[in-house]
Amino acid sequence: MHSLKNQYIKKNRMQKITPFLWFDNQAAEAVKFYTSLFKNSKIGKIARYGEEGEPVSGRPKGSVMTVEFQLEGQEFVALNGGPHFKFTEAISFVVNCRTQAEVDKFWKRLSAGGKEVPCGWLKDK
Repeated sequence: MHSLKNQYIKKNRMQKITPFLWFDNQAAEAVKFYTSLFKNSKIGKIARYGEEGEPVSGRPKGSVMTVEFQLEGQEFVALNGGPHFKFTEAISFVVNCRTQAEVDKFWKRLSAGGKEVPCGWLKDK
């Protein structure tokens, strides 16, 4: 019984902590961009604003509220929450690479339309 339980947990394991990314209204666009960069990626459930959320959020009924997605097996959620909060360098992600060629590939694609900043960091678009 113990091994069946462990198999179930491994197969159906839920990630304990999921990064939640707040966008003004670019969540779906950002998810498409990020999932295009990483091979082991997929877009999951898309939730939309309903009538009850329209007056509170200022978002039209049917517009994208959240998009669940995975990058290299890591789960994320992107939210269209409005202009209240902006991305800053206070939160960043490291992409671990095996070769310089892989670093160069990700650097080129992530910095396109974005901005290179000191010390080997970048801001994507």
